[in-house]
Amino acid sequence: MPDLILHHYQNSPFSEKIRLMFGFKKLAWKSVLIPPVMPKPNLTALTGGYRRTPVLQVGADIYCDTALIADVLERVAPSPSLYPAPVTGLARTLAQWADATLFWTVIGYVFQPIAIPHLLGPLTPEQMKAFGADRAAMRGNAPRMTAQEATGNLKVYLRRLDDMLADGKRYLLGAQASIADFSVYHCMWFIQLAQPLAGILDDVPRLKDWVARMAGVGHHQSEMLSAERALEVARDSTAAETRGFPFVDTHGVALGERVSIMPTDYAFDPVEGELVISADNEFAVRREDPKAGRVVVHFPRIGFQMKKI
Repeated sequence: MPDLILHHYQNSPFSEKIRLMFGFKKLAWKSVLIPPVMPKPNLTALTGGYRRTPVLQVGADIYCDTALIADVLERVAPSPSLYPAPVTGLARTLAQWADATLFWTVIGYVFQPIAIPHLLGPLTPEQMKAFGADRAAMRGNAPRMTAQEATGNLKVYLRRLDDMLADGKRYLLGAQASIADFSVYHCMWFIQLAQPLAGILDDVPRLKDWVARMAGVGHHQSEMLSAERALEVARDSTAAETRGFPFVDTHGVALGERVSIMPTDYAFDPVEGELVISADNEFAVRREDPKAGRVVVHFPRIGFQMKKI
């Protein structure tokens, strides 16, 4: 099997979610560090425009969004499972809530002036301005939750999560870790990164112990890889077979037609290509790039929209 190549940056919470999954499944991986703000020319060559972090590359297959990346890692290493029975559906639903509602609440809480240097490192005023402009464009200029609202909401969510760990449960849904634990964890990890504000976790001791237990999973074995080498890997590889996915048509678009795919919530950067997968849980398009060659870019169905060109 080709190497698992993660395109990420160190302080990305969603990247931490996947890095910890590598540790959970004991999967060796290659690390390509990308800029936290646009432009990202080498990543764009692979994705065709998708700009959110992280992205998983497996040869010439490019996987976008951590929900789909988790499914890919599950196929590569089914055990231990991210979706243990009988809580599979509940785990996926809780993970979706954490990746959206909980995450944006945490963002509103941690991006206070006292914590920003801990999240972004020392930045010049020009760099800070560039970061703010980049994230505003990424959100489509939608307003962010105020710190006051985020603080109040976050305290409620933390108590609820703490309650889920009552009766000595090791993980949120029982004795086994699941996708829900990794999705909630990356939000807690980001709170801890915002050191001056991390004391909010002191009021939820069971949850704080769980955070330490999750952190102990680690990232397993990684090796640095240059962005240029990752592009060479894509050019020298052939994407995996796409004909094994049952065709699910909800758009009146046939395989082989040109489409654009982009998120439904933020970072509305469309990726255009030839539709090669339209499955119950996944879209994928084939596209060509002078740097990356012919690649297949994959997206989860939930959270993304497809339009015929």
